[in-house]
Amino acid sequence: MKIEVAYLLLGSNKGDKVANLERAIALLKEQGLIIRSVSSIYRSAPWGYEEQEDFLNLALEVETSLPPLRLLELVKVVEKRMGRRTPFRWGPRNIDIDILLYDEISFSHPSLVIPHPHLTHRLFALLPLQEIAPNIRLPDGSSPFSELENLKKEQKVEKMILKILA
Repeated sequence: MKIEVAYLLLGSNKGDKVANLERAIALLKEQGLIIRSVSSIYRSAPWGYEEQEDFLNLALEVETSLPPLRLLELVKVVEKRMGRRTPFRWGPRNIDIDILLYDEISFSHPSLVIPHPHLTHRLFALLPLQEIAPNIRLPDGSSPFSELENLKKEQKVEKMILKILA
């Protein structure tokens, strides 16, 4: 059984956001993921639909023996167990878990694209990812952080003092 490294982004903008992030990490561990690294928490304005509370986000580096679609299923189980309900696309949610990267592969399926298709355009994903994996490369060998400085001019993301220990 081969162990792969994946990078996840967790976000919450409903309820006790920090507690939601903590519970999601605990549930991911309970489901068998090994947490190798946890970024600081970052606060960001909502993306897509802007008339909602700010998000708290963090990135995880995890080890898994699951292939990409099974990892997606695990993530969806955790979201469901936490009672995630999203009345509309990009709407408020107590938890959102995205697979940003998986090993060094590109993967395309109707329900999952890796690398995450919006990764390089979302400062709230790039900053926590850069914190835990500053030398990571996309499957094509390029850096996901090449547009970081331009994004900092356009998007507001604030690193919080809080950090969750896994």
